Amino acid sequence: MLTEARPIVTEKISVKEFYDRNKDTLKLALLAGEGGLDKQILEKSLNRPALALTKYFKNFAVGRLQVFGAGEMSFLNDIGDKEQRSVLHEMAIRGIPGMIIARNITPTDEMIKISNEDDVPLLQTSLSSQDFATDAVVALDEIFSPKVMLHGTLIDVKGIGVLIRGKSGVGKSECALALIEKGHSLVADDTTYVNLYRDQELVGTSSELNRGYMECRGIGIINITNLFGVRAVRIKKKIDLVITFVLWEQGMDEERTGLEETYLDVLDQKVPHMEIPVRPGRDMARLVEVACMVHALKLIGHDSAKEFNEHLIAHMQKQMNG
Repeated sequence: MLTEARPIVTEKISVKEFYDRNKDTLKLALLAGEGGLDKQILEKSLNRPALALTKYFKNFAVGRLQVFGAGEMSFLNDIGDKEQRSVLHEMAIRGIPGMIIARNITPTDEMIKISNEDDVPLLQTSLSSQDFATDAVVALDEIFSPKVMLHGTLIDVKGIGVLIRGKSGVGKSECALALIEKGHSLVADDTTYVNLYRDQELVGTSSELNRGYMECRGIGIINITNLFGVRAVRIKKKIDLVITFVLWEQGMDEERTGLEETYLDVLDQKVPHMEIPVRPGRDMARLVEVACMVHALKLIGHDSAKEFNEHLIAHMQKQMNG
């Protein structure tokens, strides 16, 4: 019986961790409010505080980072220091995790004062509001997405992400190596870390420590990039199909038609699943390739098993009707 680790769900992240992870990619700089870097971001979305600046706080998204674009900054400059101080303090005491100014716009004096006095981190980015929002939401989605570790080897077979599972010693790595020799790409060997993005897409990757490496029994650790080139390794891949290798036994049930579809539950998502018996003489890499091609055909509306079954029924009816 194959067992998996429990899913990990991140419910909050500190502003400091968000800043440290993304300061280069999001071009962030810390301007003020360093004392509040431990404040927690509670949602993976951002908020533009347009209505809040008019002191309308109904349904105000206090758990999100507040992004100030050109419009918000112009408004603050127009209302004067006293009103600025009042509205920014109202936002701060409601528990916002931080404020971010886009396009490297210079913050007002009151923004810096409130940030320091109320310990609300004030960040600045050179990106436009739209570009920052797009990239930041992706970064937050990766942080907040549910995660789980699966025992299995993830391979990109002509665009189909296939997770090969099975008990230790069943031949997962040997099959993966044969697939790589055929021109397919390794994503993760033996241990795959899976994230659920946008509540619908399962994406697998390896740990940074063993990315691009494989363990082959009898040979040891091998470097896939050095042996087969950079195209033989991918950093991440959507998981489209799961194949479980099982040792063949006399009298065991084997799928013969492909009409019965089974699924594996991963982070509450149903992933198409096949069991392939392993026995001497079978070319497991070829079988995985064919299984991936069959799945690819299903994705574009062609199911060979169902088509053959329909042809068979039609032929039988024709025979019965004379």
